[in-house]
Amino acid sequence: MCMAAQTLEHPVAHPGLDTRFGELIEHYRPSIARLAATYESNRADREDLVQDIWLAVWRALPGFRGDCSERTFVFRIAHNRAITHAGRRRQPAATLDEALDVSDPRASTEQSVHLLSERDRLLAAVRRLSLNWREVVLLTLEGLPQREIAQVLGITEANVAVRLNRARTELRRLLGEHR
Repeated sequence: MCMAAQTLEHPVAHPGLDTRFGELIEHYRPSIARLAATYESNRADREDLVQDIWLAVWRALPGFRGDCSERTFVFRIAHNRAITHAGRRRQPAATLDEALDVSDPRASTEQSVHLLSERDRLLAAVRRLSLNWREVVLLTLEGLPQREIAQVLGITEANVAVRLNRARTELRRLLGEHR
């Protein structure tokens, strides 16, 4: 089992830890931001969640033994922090206008509006999924294979496949409602 589930309360200084942590942030920043956006639509709360995730990664990093991939390690911690966050906050989602403020600089204004609208529709549909299905969809969109998703979530690969199939069916239904 990957060591990601265990965090150290007071990390001990290790040679290269600061550099390694900086590399993790640089490499996984966009993925963690997208993960946080599926759990929290309010910008300030989303930023708090991202900070909480990175703090947990920092605390766990000295104990990372390489029992799993680095990506699995980071996503397992992110998953655990997001679940804790979701458990603490049982409020309705804020407006989707704040969901993700990244636009494609290459697109025309009309294309940007259309892309933002489609992204908001998809994000709203993903947020309506059950937490179990939402997690599998997010990790699939981040490019994790089913084996790694199973490790991150602590379930079997077969369960990942079932959840993903059901989530896709539900997303088709939810997106079809808005047409």
